[in-house]
Amino acid sequence: MAYIITRLCVDCKDTACADVCPVECIYEYKGDDKSWPNQLYINPDECIDCTNCEPACPWRAIFEEDEVPGLFGPDTELNYKMAENAGDFEVATIQKGAAPTEDQIAGNFAKYDYEP
Repeated sequence: MAYIITRLCVDCKDTACADVCPVECIYEYKGDDKSWPNQLYINPDECIDCTNCEPACPWRAIFEEDEVPGLFGPDTELNYKMAENAGDFEVATIQKGAAPTEDQIAGNFAKYDYEP
């Protein structure tokens, strides 16, 4: 089972997860197709289930594949679709930013009616 980045990452794109990934399987979209959400993606074919990314994500957007909340089920398919279109993606560039506050995280959860 791979780890999955969910839409909780949309427009956040904090790369703390990519910084700790030993196999560089976390990608960002670099193409022109605007149908891809502005978020990071894990290539499930490359993920080695090391578990490093999940606790590193300050937005709590990453889940083990079999633990992805039902609300975010389509995001699992999106990560697999990314692997099929890997030529349009690049390994995520590490960019350090300020960690979100608990209020910002709660606000992000609320956008999707997600209650952990």
